[in-house]
Parts: sequence; C-alpha cells; structure tokens
Amino acid sequence: MVHYRRNLVAGGTYFFTITLQDRRSSFLIDHIDALRSALRQIRGDRPFVIDAIVVLPEHFHMMRTLPSHDADYSGRMCAIKSRFTQSLVRRDAAIRRNEKGEYNLWQRRFWEHTIRGDDDYQRHVDYIHYNPVKHGYVEKVCDWQYSSFHRYVRKGFLPIEWAGESAAFEKNAFGE
Repeated sequence: MVHYRRNLVAGGTYFFTITLQDRRSSFLIDHIDALRSALRQIRGDRPFVIDAIVVLPEHFHMMRTLPSHDADYSGRMCAIKSRFTQSLVRRDAAIRRNEKGEYNLWQRRFWEHTIRGDDDYQRHVDYIHYNPVKHGYVEKVCDWQYSSFHRYVRKGFLPIEWAGESAAFEKNAFGE
C-alpha cells in the first residue's frame, strides 16, 4: 500500500490541483454554480482563505491558506469534492458509479504543494491565472471568466492586460 506523505502546516498556504476522473468532461464549468456553492459551504463550516483559483472544464487549481491552528487541508478537499458531487446527484447529472458503488466523478487524490515563501507564492498565483492560456482555452488571461484573476484586477494587484511570463510557466511543471 502506498503511504502518501503530506506536509501538514497549521496556518499553511497550499497550492492544489484537483481533477475529474474523465479528463474530457466539462462538469466543473457546466456546473460552476454548484462548485461555487460547495466552496462557500465548506468555507463556512471549516474556514480557509482562497488566495487564488482557476476553474477549467475538468480540473481546477486553488491556492488557499488555513487558519493558524489548523492543518487539515485534506479533510476540506474531501468535503468540497463530496458536496459538489452530491449537488450534481440531486440534479440528476449523469455520474457513473464504480465497482464499489462510489460515484466516479473525481480522481481519488489531489496534488498539493506547500507554499514556501513570497516568490513561491507569486509563482503559483501567476501559474493559476495563466493556466487557461496554457491549456489553449483563451488567448488572454482576462478572457477566462472562472478565475480569481478578475478579483486581482479589481483590487489593483494586476493590470487587465497582464499575461504573466509564459516561458517561466512552461519550464516549471506545477501541479499537473
């Protein structure tokens, strides 16, 4: 049996990649309201700050910071995935079950990285915002609507024409 080593840091900031089982699916953007609701509900139950997020058709990247006394990012991720799945089941979405009877929507695990300083933080925020361009969904970052990039623009952190440094993203295989 594989034992995953997770770096548990109370109050830590983490980068995540969360992926659907079917990489051809578009459930995440087709049901963006259900995903937003699941995130809101879990944040209400078990607080965390979403530092940056981008939702693509079949995966999403999120950077979040936990409360100073808490390191349970895995429990939150499980709850988000479960709440989203249950919301789709209530809507009669076509979600198959596996041989164990479990819904076969999400990949079992997720990829996480503990943020280790300001430069690491900035690289991962940039990666998140640039991801729709990287995957060819849009030509400009500002054209992807399911991204915290727009919040960064509203707050004056980034200009609307920001494009990031694509060469830097291509040489670093963050999260996927």
